[in-house]
Amino acid sequence: MKVLIGCEFSGTVRNAFRMAGHDAWSCDILPDENNSEHHITDNVLNVIFDDWDIAIFHPPCTHLAVSGARWFNEKKEKQKEAIEFVRILLNCNIKRIALENPISIISSHIRPPDQIIQPWQFGHGETKATCLWLKNLPLLKPTNVVAGREQRIFKMPPSPYRWKERSRTFTGIAEAMARQWGKSDLPIQAELF
Repeated sequence: MKVLIGCEFSGTVRNAFRMAGHDAWSCDILPDENNSEHHITDNVLNVIFDDWDIAIFHPPCTHLAVSGARWFNEKKEKQKEAIEFVRILLNCNIKRIALENPISIISSHIRPPDQIIQPWQFGHGETKATCLWLKNLPLLKPTNVVAGREQRIFKMPPSPYRWKERSRTFTGIAEAMARQWGKSDLPIQAELF
C-alpha cells in the first residue's frame, strides 16, 4: 500500500509502515530528523492529492489542544485556521484516513473522536490521551497493556525542544497502526466528515 504520514518529522509511523512492507512516506514542513529519503519536506496540503491508499495525519495541536485552553481567547483566528486545516485533511480524497490529536477542540468543531487510546495500551507505561478520528479504518486494538501510568509527557520541563518531544508518536502505537491498518482488504464506506 502507498501510505502518507502527514505532519510527521520523526518518521516513527512512516518507519513502522515501511518495516511492514509498505511504500510509506512522511511529509512535514520540517525536515526529517533522520534525513530519510522517504520524507517530503513540504506542506501536506500539496501532496494529499497524489494517489495514496491510506493517510495518517498528525496536525499540530498548538491551537487545538484543550491543554492550552487558558490562551483560547488570544488565538481565535489561529484556532479557526487550525480547524479548517483539520477539516481539509479529513475530507481529502484518500479512502482510508486516521487523524491523531490530543483532547482538542476538534471534538466540538467537527465531531467527537472515534477512539481515545493511551500509550500504556501499546507497551509504554505512560499516560497521554490520544484521540483518533477514523475513516474506513477499524478501531485500534491494544497490543500490550502494561502497568505503570506515569505522566512523563505532561511533566516534561520547559525547553526549546519540549514541543518536539511531546509530539512524537510512541513506537508501540505506530507498530499497531502498521499491523492493523496496513491491510488492503479493509472495507470502504462512503463517509465524509
